[in-house]
Amino acid sequence: MFSHIMVGANDLEVSKAFYDATLKVLGCSEGVMDSKGRCFYLSDTGVLALTLPLNGESATHGNGMTIGFKAESPEQVDAWHAAGVAHGGVTCEDPPGVRTSPERKLYLAYLRDPAGNKLCAAHVMPQDS
Repeated sequence: MFSHIMVGANDLEVSKAFYDATLKVLGCSEGVMDSKGRCFYLSDTGVLALTLPLNGESATHGNGMTIGFKAESPEQVDAWHAAGVAHGGVTCEDPPGVRTSPERKLYLAYLRDPAGNKLCAAHVMPQDS
């Protein structure tokens, strides 16, 4: 459904270090800078890009917006969270852990990136575990 997500950044070097570390845990390659100074993370399932806002104003995060990354295990979610905190991310929401609803069971962790964007790593768990 989606081709890409573009996230604003106020300091591309700081944001790139954060995303390089967190996305590496999820099996992604380091971000690639283009000739316009934007950073791209390319995968078979889509693209995440970082950019300074084109209007020259500060990047701001969207209220109610979350970008979710698929993780293969609870351990990978924890490693993603730890990498993010170690590279300038800030924990938000509840600590990493299991969240349940009648429909599904998830292992989640939430972070704010260096520009304040809300991110989540999610692993869908079997209902019986």
